[in-house]
Amino acid sequence: MAEHSPKVGIVSLGCPKALVDSEQIITQLRAEGYTISPSYDQADLVVINTCGFIESAIEESLEVIGEALNENGKVIVTGCLGAKGDIVKENHPNVLAVTGPHALQEVMQAVHTHLPPEHDPYTSLIPPQGIKLTPQHYAYIKISEGCNHRCSFCIIPSLRGDLQSRQIDEVLKEADNLVSAGVRELLIISQDTSAYGVDSKYRSGFYQGRPVKTRFYDLAKELNKLGVWVRLHYVYPYPHVDEVIPLMSPNGLLPYLDIPFQHASPGVLKAMRRPAHSENTLARIKQWRSINPDLKIRSTFIVGFPGETEQDFNQLLKFLEQAQLDRVGCFTYSPVEGASANQLSGQVPEDIKQQRFERLMALQSDISAAKLKQAVGGEQTVLVDRIEDDKIIARSYGDAPEIDGLVIIEKPADGVKTGDFIDVRITASDEYDLYGEVCQ
Repeated sequence: MAEHSPKVGIVSLGCPKALVDSEQIITQLRAEGYTISPSYDQADLVVINTCGFIESAIEESLEVIGEALNENGKVIVTGCLGAKGDIVKENHPNVLAVTGPHALQEVMQAVHTHLPPEHDPYTSLIPPQGIKLTPQHYAYIKISEGCNHRCSFCIIPSLRGDLQSRQIDEVLKEADNLVSAGVRELLIISQDTSAYGVDSKYRSGFYQGRPVKTRFYDLAKELNKLGVWVRLHYVYPYPHVDEVIPLMSPNGLLPYLDIPFQHASPGVLKAMRRPAHSENTLARIKQWRSINPDLKIRSTFIVGFPGETEQDFNQLLKFLEQAQLDRVGCFTYSPVEGASANQLSGQVPEDIKQQRFERLMALQSDISAAKLKQAVGGEQTVLVDRIEDDKIIARSYGDAPEIDGLVIIEKPADGVKTGDFIDVRITASDEYDLYGEVCQ
């Protein structure tokens, strides 16, 4: 690419779904002859993909915008914060343009206005898999935008709209390109992965010359044929999820479900406008594990939701003891501007929220430690994330990148590279990580 090519800096904040939007922006910029700059001072213009879901994310986004304006001066803002009215312009009136999330064309129009391309597009500069911000051995695939749920604590539908599923042939082609480029793990993301295709009434697409329905089960079945790890995130426990459990194995469609249960008290779930009941959920988990004993389940929970009583919280602790989930994340409730939960009575004091958070995480730490201890003495196939001077940092099929645990291997073996699958004997464990040695 020519030395004089216009240079654009990219800052990507927020969740993996925003990261995918950033990757699409970078791919289009590169296709049109722009260079991606690694720093503010070398860039002719900066695009910031923001998060606007909770207060701390809004503050971080506004701070980064201010930093970019100070360091560079020419800033385009996109992402969820851009969908929250005039908050960006009110705090930073000098930004060049503001768009909402998933707005590739609007971002490119703003870039063209303030930094026109200097020559015609050369799409051959772009590899078939596009430009990725993740390491070369794993990648996120976003299968839909938006959400049809109306949870009282969430404003995603107002930011990203109702569910809009991508056509299945488009998703599978992207997966093929990524695998051909050497990606060893595909992470499937959306706001509601198991609702995939509901909005299009499971319309068929043509993939490799045959019709395939735009449907959760069909997607899982096709991805399972690619010979790489496939990990499902943000899965609501609809009845049809049961059909996918028998497809799962540690060598393909992974026996791993990321399910945002959020709570276990019927009263709190009702106030959250969440479907589910803890007894039904426990029965489903037991059924899934009977079908596929290798299944690992991760979830997230909110404590201190408005109206949550000590009895409600104890129901949640009891659920965790019974469910024996493999990985758990927890958040204390914080108001989100525009969410209907802000109007609920019975706001929980901050010190009580923090106490409940600590109690829940202490319980889950014990559960996690006991479950990981069961792996000691056995062997696992792990995926190498990076190699340090004296150890290999890897993950088992039960661990998603950046949110779950690690498998730490002492005494790196010769010839092992990032992105390799290697067999490891587990020698020790703690609350969240496993330790092992390469099998000889």
